[in-house]
This record gives sequence, C-alpha cells and structure tokens, in this order.
Amino acid sequence: MTLSIILPAKNESASLGDLLSRIRQQLPTAELILVDDGSTDATSDIAREQGAYVISHPYSLGNGAAIKSGARIATGEVLVFMDADGQHDPADIPRLLDKLKDGYDMVVGARSNDSQANWWRGLANQIYNHLASYMTGQPIADLTSGFRAVRADKFRAFIYLLPNGFSYPTTITMAFFRAGYAVVYEPIHAGHRIGRSHLQPLKDGLRFLLIIFKVGTLYSPLKLFVPVAAGHALVGVSYYVYTYSTQSRLSLATLFLLSAAVTIFLIGLVSEQITQLMYKDSVTLPADAKRHEDDRRDRHAKPCTPPEIDRR
Repeated sequence: MTLSIILPAKNESASLGDLLSRIRQQLPTAELILVDDGSTDATSDIAREQGAYVISHPYSLGNGAAIKSGARIATGEVLVFMDADGQHDPADIPRLLDKLKDGYDMVVGARSNDSQANWWRGLANQIYNHLASYMTGQPIADLTSGFRAVRADKFRAFIYLLPNGFSYPTTITMAFFRAGYAVVYEPIHAGHRIGRSHLQPLKDGLRFLLIIFKVGTLYSPLKLFVPVAAGHALVGVSYYVYTYSTQSRLSLATLFLLSAAVTIFLIGLVSEQITQLMYKDSVTLPADAKRHEDDRRDRHAKPCTPPEIDRR
C-alpha cells in the first residue's frame, strides 16, 4: 500500500523540524504533506527544507479544512493524519498500518489517560467516548484523537461531511461506523505539545457540547431523541396523575409535556430518515469527491506540479 502522511499545521515551527526528520527516518518512502493553515512563522519554510509537500492556506481555515486539503491532493492508498505539534510519535505509525493489513478500514491512535493535556479535557473526552459507544453499540476508546490511519478511498467518500474546525475526528469516526466500515483503536501515548495550544476553553467547550448532539444526529438520531421524548412523556403522565388525584383536572402543563414528547419523537424520526438518505450511497464517491479524485490522479500522472503547490 502506498502511504501519504498529512500534517495540518499552524505556527508549529518549534516542533516541526524534529518531527518531520523523525517521520523521514521511520518511513522514508512515504509521501509527506504539510498543510500550512495560515501560519505567520517559518512553518512552511521548515517543511520545505525537510522535503515535505507544502500546501499553504492564505489564512486560517481551520484544522478540518487543512485535513481536507491534504486528503484531496494525497496520492497514497492509505492516509495517515497526525498533529504537527510533537504530541504524536512517528514510531507508532507502523503499528497503525499493521492493523489496516488485518482488514480494518480505519485505525485510531487511542491516547492513554496520562496523555490528556489537563483534567477537564480528559473528562470531556470520556463523556464523548461513552456517548459515542452508546450511539454505535461499539466500544470507542478515543473519539477525538487526531492520530489515525485510514483507507483513502473510503475517507474521501465522506469528505463533504467534515467540518472545517477541530471536530473532524468525531465526524469521520461516526460516519465510518454508520457506513459499516471496520474501525479499531490502537493504544498510544501522546506527549505534551510543543508551543501554545490553539484550543480556547470557553469557546471550544461550547463547541464540544454541540459535538455531543452532532454525534447523535450523525449516527442514529432516534437513540438521542427517543429518551428525551420518553422523559417528557413520563413527566407529563406523572403530573397528570398528580393533578387528577388532587384536583380532578387535566392541566395545561400535562398537555404541553405530552405534545412536546410527540414533537420530539417525530423530529427524531424525520432525522433518522434524513440520516439514512445521507449514507445511502456512502460506498460510492459523491460528485465533488469524484472530481477531486480525478484531479488527484491527473496530478499524480503528470510530471509538473500545480503552481499553487510548492514541492521543493
């Protein structure tokens, strides 16, 4: 299998030189792609010095956007995504690739508990993992890990679903499970990042809260909506029993709660149908992905390099 290693990077000059050198030593024949997401330091220059294939965004489009840019231009049959901040060890890549050889479609590097940057991020990841495990019926060890190896054709089939922000790992994981592809988790140890993190606790905390709902709607909306609807119905019936036994009447609150339960259930039912339509042709590349696949093959076949990409 031919291999492309894709690193999204924004102002990672402090860690990049050593990381790229270690990747080259570990996998000298792999295609190495660095996507510079609007850096203001020497990130691109360092990557070029190490012989990486550099794609530069004119301004920061987001981590997910960088991942998509790299995946669209990569020529390998297998894509490996890893952070450029020094947290991920290139020595772990062969273990991920070995799992692919066993028949899996995506292998995710699952971080150990002592790999979390702080306690609240570790707690948040545990919540996401438990929720995703409930939704999929499969044990999920690390929903948000950015270190993973995946078959390129299957990844590109879902590229149109991926957001431009940091939540792309969540989306692609749930998409693979929904499509029936085999996903496995390989334990890794993630070191401390070099330089300043781009995560913002308040802003990203709210964003990760929205991810919880996105996880549900991406995989099986009814598993999310039915418990909420049942809760409203249970409270409504209980309140009706109370008001009827004490005041012999049907309250407006009971009617509201029961109506809300029916409405929530119907919304979940419609969402379930939409989700099924979304994944109906997941094995076939959509039109946008096909166009990028054709462009990628053309680039691989031609000796020249597009002007917007520097491969010095």
